[in-house]
Amino acid sequence: MKSFIWDRYGQGDSIWSIARSFDRSSSSIHRQIAQTGGIRPSERKRRQHALSIAEREEISRGLVAHLSLRTIASQLGRSPSTVSREIARNGGSTRYRAALAEQSAWDRVLRPKNCKLVLNRLLSRKVEAKLVRKWSPQQIAGWLKRENPGDEHKQVSHETIYRSLFIQARGALKKELQETLRSKRSIRRAKNSSLKGIGLGRIPNAVSIRERPASVEDKAVPGHWEGDLIEGSNKTFIATLVERHSRYVMLVKLKDKKSDTVVSALIKQAHKLPEELYKSLTWDRGSEITNHQRFTLETNIKVYLCDPQCPWQRGSNENTNRLLRQYLPKGTDLSVHTQAQLNKIARELNERPRKTLEYETPAARFNACVALTG
Repeated sequence: MKSFIWDRYGQGDSIWSIARSFDRSSSSIHRQIAQTGGIRPSERKRRQHALSIAEREEISRGLVAHLSLRTIASQLGRSPSTVSREIARNGGSTRYRAALAEQSAWDRVLRPKNCKLVLNRLLSRKVEAKLVRKWSPQQIAGWLKRENPGDEHKQVSHETIYRSLFIQARGALKKELQETLRSKRSIRRAKNSSLKGIGLGRIPNAVSIRERPASVEDKAVPGHWEGDLIEGSNKTFIATLVERHSRYVMLVKLKDKKSDTVVSALIKQAHKLPEELYKSLTWDRGSEITNHQRFTLETNIKVYLCDPQCPWQRGSNENTNRLLRQYLPKGTDLSVHTQAQLNKIARELNERPRKTLEYETPAARFNACVALTG
């Protein structure tokens, strides 16, 4: 049953649907999964040359029949020393019981080994410091590898960091550090969990993303941006802009999502950048971009709109919006953030290494582009 639960959870099924298939409460399934932080326990395996339960029963019967250790060993095809150690560690010849010996063998296998972050406290402190700065485990692992090439003692995998956070029995990282992760989950979610969709509207005189120059696609040329709105409670909004080449992000405070408001704010933001670094803008088909022609007229920046129900066409922006939810959680009032505070959030995000940039920071790559244009 446990194996089936983990199979279903690994396939992306919700805890509720798993519980329903067993006619049990979702809380009971959650407890089962939460014991190891949503990470499937390693399968217990017997060593290839370990004694089996059948062999232990043969030893027990041989002792009852008062056979010598050499005779018992010969019948099993084992060395006498193997049989002697097995009997000695499990109560001696008068107290040996096959079932108890088998259970003791499994119990000894369960003794956990200390993980790398327990053995290397200096490395553990480095990981903790980056987690406090809201770096993801993957960013931390990539940065350590980049900073210490060839020195495995100073590196740790992102999987080890995740396991140390979600499996508290390891004793490596404090549980409070889970709060620094973007998801804020108490258990790790399966990779195959379902994704959400988004609503889209009709935009007059829209220029399709299919008309965007092919040179934009490979992200090798700087100056092409992706944008969208993120929404908070009480109908509050913030515009997010991401440069495709560097993943450099800018945030724009909005008083509402009316097209005039959004387009005016985007025009103001565009005038802060050199023309060479703002050549096009790819946006979702939301009503806030209805006046895209005014934006193009006043900035000379072309606007391309994604196909309906194709958010992956703004992949850099979609990924960045997920990162931003660590700072701007869903269901919170976004109007409380000043533009200065949004600039600080953007700066912190731009100074975090990104896997897609081979763990270079967006700020470093964008500044290199600025230097070239200057």
